[in-house]
Amino acid sequence: MFMEVFGVPIETAYLAVLIIAGCLTVLYLLFNDLLGGMADAINFIHPALILAFFTFFSAGGYILEKVTPLSHVLIMVVSAVIAVILDILLNVFVLVPLSSAEESLVYTEDSLKGRVGKTILSIPKAGFGEVVIDSKTGTISKPAASIQDEEIKEGTQVLVIEVKKGVLYVVPYENYRLKIENFSQ
Repeated sequence: MFMEVFGVPIETAYLAVLIIAGCLTVLYLLFNDLLGGMADAINFIHPALILAFFTFFSAGGYILEKVTPLSHVLIMVVSAVIAVILDILLNVFVLVPLSSAEESLVYTEDSLKGRVGKTILSIPKAGFGEVVIDSKTGTISKPAASIQDEEIKEGTQVLVIEVKKGVLYVVPYENYRLKIENFSQ
């Protein structure tokens, strides 16, 4: 007693769905930036989860049809349950952490104001050098200029006062700290 779907044996149908869903998943992962608007339009479920569900469902169904003597309906139910569980695990342990990690790596120019860095290329009077700022997510290296048009030597700690068009405008940190301490006394 073999079950057929659209005149095709059920194992062949599972295998076809597996191949199609697997290919679509790979294509989605490669081109998800182009399809990013689609993911935003469907707020309640991620397209990768839908594709993964069909991949897990068809793989489970195919394997169970080949290996077990269970009824076709029971195999569909078991495959669906397994696919839902794997989808939930995929979402909780892969997709959610990836989405939050991507956001935490981003910095804005405004977030650099008030940060202390170190010059790795000296900043000449009325010229540009380079400053490195250490952060939790890594090291940020940006072009820099002195806001007071003074020379700042390599290795000097600097305070970022302003950021314009990707250039940090800085003052030597020791001088700035001394001025603040003298002002408060």
